[in-house]
Amino acid sequence: MATVNVYLSFNGDCEEAFNFYKSVFGGEFSYVGKYKDMPLPDRELTDAEKEKIMHVGLTISAETMLLGCDMLEEFVPGNNFSICVTPESEDEGRKIFDALSEGGNIIMPLEKTFWNSLFGMVSDKFGICWMVDYALA
Repeated sequence: MATVNVYLSFNGDCEEAFNFYKSVFGGEFSYVGKYKDMPLPDRELTDAEKEKIMHVGLTISAETMLLGCDMLEEFVPGNNFSICVTPESEDEGRKIFDALSEGGNIIMPLEKTFWNSLFGMVSDKFGICWMVDYALA
């Protein structure tokens, strides 16, 4: 069965926010990566953008992670979260992604990424943003 976690987006203060959340909940960071660590960005990044958080994960319990990043595009308060689904298999991930895509808008197709996951983003027919992220072996 898939797990579901919240993915938060920030306007440049993701690192500060996640250090705060760590002080509140405890836990450990499973990953902290900055945009400067990405291979072949789609566009040239400014020095300030390179230092922003591309992805962070804070383990809160065996079943729960708080995930986040800094936005490089327009930041809209109130629309700065997604629901992240972590399926147990690639087939389950494709099934969930395809179902959520029906009548919705694919933001990023479900495909292999440089961080070795099958990852995709979709806004469903109700306007809710979803991420599907299956770690490949």
